[in-house]
Amino acid sequence: MTDPIIHMDGIKKHFGNVIALNGVTFDVRPGECHCLLGDNGAGKSTFIKTMSGVHKPTEGTITFEGRPMQFGSPRDAMEAGIATVFQDLAMIPLMSVTRNFFMGREPTKGRFVKRFDLETANRITMEKMKSMGINLRAPDQAVGTLSGGERQTVAIARAVHFGAKVLILDEPTSALGVRQTSNVLATIARVRSQGVGVVFISHNVRHAMAVGDRFTVLNRGQTLGTADKGHIDAAELQDLMAGGQEMAKLEGSLGGTV
Repeated sequence: MTDPIIHMDGIKKHFGNVIALNGVTFDVRPGECHCLLGDNGAGKSTFIKTMSGVHKPTEGTITFEGRPMQFGSPRDAMEAGIATVFQDLAMIPLMSVTRNFFMGREPTKGRFVKRFDLETANRITMEKMKSMGINLRAPDQAVGTLSGGERQTVAIARAVHFGAKVLILDEPTSALGVRQTSNVLATIARVRSQGVGVVFISHNVRHAMAVGDRFTVLNRGQTLGTADKGHIDAAELQDLMAGGQEMAKLEGSLGGTV
């Protein structure tokens, strides 16, 4: 079995007297999509921020590529190869796809006076988007004219191009229609095939089952267990997320309509 790229062991995160994470253990391997599932308030956002260097864990250890690691900032995590695509995507709608793709990392040319190499940037953007299944009309197309799923793909392609070894996706399908969701899930499959470890954060069990290799359920800052694909079904995952016996009692009281 391949060693994990990142392994988080016994992670606790306290904010004063509030315990946001309480002993979470989680890892992801190269070419794997490990889904972290949980309802609102389960601790998913705090977990993302701890993995990506926004928060330092109160307790617990992080091992990256076999070495103990402490990320002092999101930049430290990014330089190591951990990229996060948040729901807001951090894009400027009126700017071109190319400008958004290379924002802050623009290729330059010129021996004495460095200037933005637009020709190279446009070519790379078109190539990378095509490799992800998106055929742009032109690289200078405003990113705001793309669908939500296409914008997600731009963000994912950008992260992979700039060296992501672990790609954290924060609810990437939550606001998308069926077709756009299918495109994003196909993009995740392409990224996984390139050897990138994908952390898929979601509360949608069906979407997770479509691309996931392993599934971990988070509830009130604690993991309720991890299962490989084929060893758990959607109904069991949904039951874990919903609270197991508590949901069964509720269904009974409402005549099985939940």
